[in-house]
Amino acid sequence: MNSKLTMVLRLLLGLILVVFGANKFFHFLPMPPMEGAPADFMGALGKSGYMFTLIALTEIAAGVLLIFNKWKGLALILTAIISVNIVLFHLFLAPAGIALAAVVAILNIVLIYANWKKFKTLF
Repeated sequence: MNSKLTMVLRLLLGLILVVFGANKFFHFLPMPPMEGAPADFMGALGKSGYMFTLIALTEIAAGVLLIFNKWKGLALILTAIISVNIVLFHLFLAPAGIALAAVVAILNIVLIYANWKKFKTLF
């Protein structure tokens, strides 16, 4: 795969992760109002006292690693875990946001494919 294309995709995914991870701390992006099951789920995460912080720090760490091109394998594994949860949340609880979830998942899949040599031994 073209190294310039993978670099752009890696930087884009890293930037998305850092922005949305930082948003969990600083709330600079508007959140659409939620009700029902999505609100209950988010409320439960918030009431745990640690989950939002853990998710945000994991997103920021993986994003920074991707942006600085360090430990790509670890960053992509962390991002895979995050993207699966984002896709499933939007698929089952809040379908309106599935587009960005799909973008994150597709970027993750493409980057794992581009770096497949690092993951071969896992499978």
